[in-house]
Amino acid sequence: MFVLIDPTTVTPVFTQIAESIATQIATGTVATGSRLPAAKELADSLGVNVHTVLRAYQELRDDGQVELRRGRGAVVLGVPTAEGVRVAVAQAAAEAKAAGIPIGTLLALIRKEYES
Repeated sequence: MFVLIDPTTVTPVFTQIAESIATQIATGTVATGSRLPAAKELADSLGVNVHTVLRAYQELRDDGQVELRRGRGAVVLGVPTAEGVRVAVAQAAAEAKAAGIPIGTLLALIRKEYES
């Protein structure tokens, strides 16, 4: 699993982590039933406080995307939800905007993927 944090954005780090993981769940990159990395492990790899990752995991739990099991970590629950798709689209839109991709091009890319 790959999580990227943008230090230049006003979006809180825990939100960036949660959205990144939600996108990977929505796209199937992270499979149903798989375990997310331990909070300490992910925090160490990202250079953030473990409580930041725990808050991201709690957001994912509150959205119904993961189950938090004491001593066993976070487990991905189910198929992509409408909220998961919304998060993925929001992240794609933000990345496209940052890359200077015009909205028409982004919409064409989404349409192409949807219809394939």
